[in-house]
Amino acid sequence: MNFPFYIARRYLISKKSHNIINIISAISVVGVAIGTMALIIVLSVFNGFEKLVVSLFSSFNPDLVIQVKEGKTFSDSAVSEQRLRKIPGVLYLTDVIEENALLKYKDKQTIVTVKGVSEEFSRMTGVDTMMSEGKFHLQDGTRDFAILGYGVAGTLGTNLSDFLNPVTVYLPSRTASFSTGMENAFNTGSIFPSGYFSIQQDYDVKYAIMPLRFVKKLLEYEGEITAIELGLAKDADADLIQKEVQAVAGNRFVVKNRYQQQELLFTIMKSEKWVIFLILTFILIIATFNMTGSLSMLILDKKKDIAVLQSLGAGKRLIRRIFLIEGMMISFSGAFSGLFLGAVICWIQQRFGIIKLGSPDSTFVVSSYPVHMQIPDFIYIFITVMAIGFLASWLTVSNMRKIDTGMIHEE
Repeated sequence: MNFPFYIARRYLISKKSHNIINIISAISVVGVAIGTMALIIVLSVFNGFEKLVVSLFSSFNPDLVIQVKEGKTFSDSAVSEQRLRKIPGVLYLTDVIEENALLKYKDKQTIVTVKGVSEEFSRMTGVDTMMSEGKFHLQDGTRDFAILGYGVAGTLGTNLSDFLNPVTVYLPSRTASFSTGMENAFNTGSIFPSGYFSIQQDYDVKYAIMPLRFVKKLLEYEGEITAIELGLAKDADADLIQKEVQAVAGNRFVVKNRYQQQELLFTIMKSEKWVIFLILTFILIIATFNMTGSLSMLILDKKKDIAVLQSLGAGKRLIRRIFLIEGMMISFSGAFSGLFLGAVICWIQQRFGIIKLGSPDSTFVVSSYPVHMQIPDFIYIFITVMAIGFLASWLTVSNMRKIDTGMIHEE
């Protein structure tokens, strides 16, 4: 066994001549453990919220979307859909038209984003699983139906059982002139809602999903679309497929995955996560001051041992190494204990949802704080704690001459 490690281990577990040193050492381990535990719990909660947001967006956003870099619309023949369908891993494909529109129901009205999609959209996303009322049904022969966001339906006050009063859709006409009057500048169409979806507030108050043919007719589009959305197989390599789709689409187009479609939101979430990590790290640094005091008092307590080691030929470097290893062992004990306790607490929250999110009658999508543990977080936290512990130990043992041991002399 390594001699400095053996001595340091004995110093860690043996009883000291002054009981206060044992207490301070224990406090040092507990302080590091609590700081480590807090880090892993907070990061896991942030991961849980990120995973929740991704799952919500995945119910509406496609795996990949193709959009034109300049302009708003492009020809539906500009990108070979046949070649796209032949790419391994691509299961679904739908043309999409998005446009701002005015919806009116009886005496109420609101501005929304109309999203025209084909029947394949429901199989590509999970909107049909997020229906709060009614069902996801866009077409029935020649009849068209709309799927309204729950917030949109609430603003309009629509009723799925009302078969006498349809929702009137106003979309700008491409050929009419505003000089002829506002009413003539818009194309109008009537449509009945077949259901309401509830995904996330930003979507619920913004979107109304309608058949592609209905939106095309009102916008007077013949071959124009605003995007092509792709659905991938579950085990597909999204990054590789994204590159292949980009090669098929060409330089005129940009291909975005789910994270890139909500890039600002996910960037903010990750920034918040690491800002909290830095704040808790500073708190952990303050907690390591206990370890500095513990090592200093241990050095004073072991003056006789230091003298004996020096008389046996131990140099200053070896003695410093003993106490450096002692500090690292305190850091390791605290880090390991903190990670273990943090993992246990996170598992309990995952399994039983003890800490609730909001009141019992809250309408939030989850009832308790979501938690998702990631192995890289454990690695980062462990490295951070050990690095802080090493720095604190090194600063202490490098100034051993300033501690009145009365035994350490320069060689």
